[in-house]
Amino acid sequence: MSRPQLSAVLELLKPITWFPPMWAFACGVVASGVPLSTHWPLALVGVLLAGPLVCATSQAVNDWFDRHVDAINEPQRPIPSGRLPGRWGLGVAIAWTALSLLTATVLGPWGFAAGALGLLLAWAYSAPPLRLKRNGWWGNAACGISYEGLAWVTGAAVMAGGQMPTAQSLILAALYSAGAHGIMTLNDFKAVTGDRQMGIRSLPVMLGINRAAEVASWAMAVPQLAVAALLLHWDRPWHAAAVLGLLAVQAVMMRRFVQAPVERALWYSGFGVPLFVSGMMVSAAAIGGGQ
Repeated sequence: MSRPQLSAVLELLKPITWFPPMWAFACGVVASGVPLSTHWPLALVGVLLAGPLVCATSQAVNDWFDRHVDAINEPQRPIPSGRLPGRWGLGVAIAWTALSLLTATVLGPWGFAAGALGLLLAWAYSAPPLRLKRNGWWGNAACGISYEGLAWVTGAAVMAGGQMPTAQSLILAALYSAGAHGIMTLNDFKAVTGDRQMGIRSLPVMLGINRAAEVASWAMAVPQLAVAALLLHWDRPWHAAAVLGLLAVQAVMMRRFVQAPVERALWYSGFGVPLFVSGMMVSAAAIGGGQ
């Protein structure tokens, strides 16, 4: 069997997707209120685990089990194009899973458990028999929990020496996980044709293009409103105002997105989602500064 080029393996691991869980882990670090100077080696390992390892594993697993769908939607991808021949895609997914588990041991029991759970969700999302992605509600929830909530909680726990994060941190992590459900839906608009043919019931397939765009928008907006309300309740008015300001700009962009979801999903991902994750860091700083 011929060996693939390194560029094909890197494309399989999709570095562009690593940012959200790395950012969420960083938000957990900030929310912990623990000075980075005292735990920076663990924080660095955690960021690497969240992005280049666990997230990259999820991408490899997804591409392997989606190779038939990608042959329709994205035939230029490494596996359907033949640039990653034979079972190399599965081999990379297994190797990265093992490397991720090995690295997670550095973060102690909590970090290892979180890494193992993230990997479990990655395989459950794409691989039979569960293949959660066959249903847009369950699949996107699994991604949102893994990419945002789990990464946030892990960052906070690692910085706190393995202790349970504060209630405020857990609540914010849960809300941003819920909001990430809408972000995950944005990725489904480009694959509607192949999903329909292969029996994958993404939200655009189940609800229709326009309805799915509305649901995704509300899924992103409502948790941010709840975050702003909580920040006000926690006596963080300026942070609440910042989150609301970021949401207001997103609302303007959402109106444009829902008018042409297929054409503008990528546009909203590039310009609207950064505002969402900026609000994550604002809220993390709000509670971290008060620890």
